[in-house]
Parts: sequence; C-alpha cells; structure tokens
Amino acid sequence: MLSKLFGKSKQKSIEITAPLSGKIVPLTEVPDEAFAGKHMGDGLAIEPSEGKIIAPFDGTVSHLIHTNHAIIIEHASGLQLLIHIGINTVALNGDGFNAHIASGDSFQAGDTLISFDQDKIKAAGYPTVTPIVIANGDDVKQLEHLVSGGIAAAGKDMLLRAEMNS
Repeated sequence: MLSKLFGKSKQKSIEITAPLSGKIVPLTEVPDEAFAGKHMGDGLAIEPSEGKIIAPFDGTVSHLIHTNHAIIIEHASGLQLLIHIGINTVALNGDGFNAHIASGDSFQAGDTLISFDQDKIKAAGYPTVTPIVIANGDDVKQLEHLVSGGIAAAGKDMLLRAEMNS
C-alpha cells in the first residue's frame, strides 16, 4: 500500500514500430563489428526497400548527425533509439541524405525524419542495411524482440518492446 503512495512509479513499456520498410536482419549479420557485436546497443537491422525513415513513436530528436545518415530519437519515457542508415555512410558527407527534421524538434509517429537515395549509397559501394538500436540500454530493464525475420512495413509492424527501469 505505501509503495503505491510513495514508491516507485509504474514500469513504462514502449513498443517500437518499424521506422522503415524492408527485410529484417539480425544485428549479428550487419557487416560492421560495432553493430554486430552490439557495442552500439541491442536491436535489429532492416535492409530497406525504400529510402525513407519514419518516426516509430511520438518523441523528439536528441541528435541528428550533421551528415544526416544517422539520428537518435527519444521517447517521452527516456528511451533513445539510434537509426543508422547504411554502413560507413558517414563517408558520403551527407550526399544522398535529406533530413526533414532537426535536433531538438518534436515529431509524431509516422512523420518522415530522413529520406535517402539507396542507389547512390550502393553506387558508392556501401551497404544500405540500417541498424536500429537502443542507444541507452542501461536505462532499459528488458528488451523484447517481437520479430526475428521477415519483412517489415514502416509504421505498421512492431519490432521491439522495451520496458524502462523505474
């Protein structure tokens, strides 16, 4: 009874929908050790079928990398999600990436965050596989993978469920 009045707040569970459409790829298969070894965080990756990142939940932009190839977004619960378009695409210096939002901006689920030219990325010799990882895993009590393979539809299919620490 006292814990209800003075104790910890209820655990916050966040469902993360697919921020892009394409084939779901386990992080261990991403051709970059920082992601494959989960050094950047736990999650999964998607081989995109179209060049558009949409917001998987309502939130704010914590950080948009200046080359527009990666973004960290934050849910009201404090969950931070890193979406990194392609591998080693920072070398493109923003060529082929168009941000529709800036650091500090708020957004709604389904809003377009970044569009990108898959053909330009591939022509430059870079993989387009896009890791989607929890950037602040220490704040997450439990992360559940809702899918392990198949095709994801942006804004429709649930990929991950995170339960935040109290």
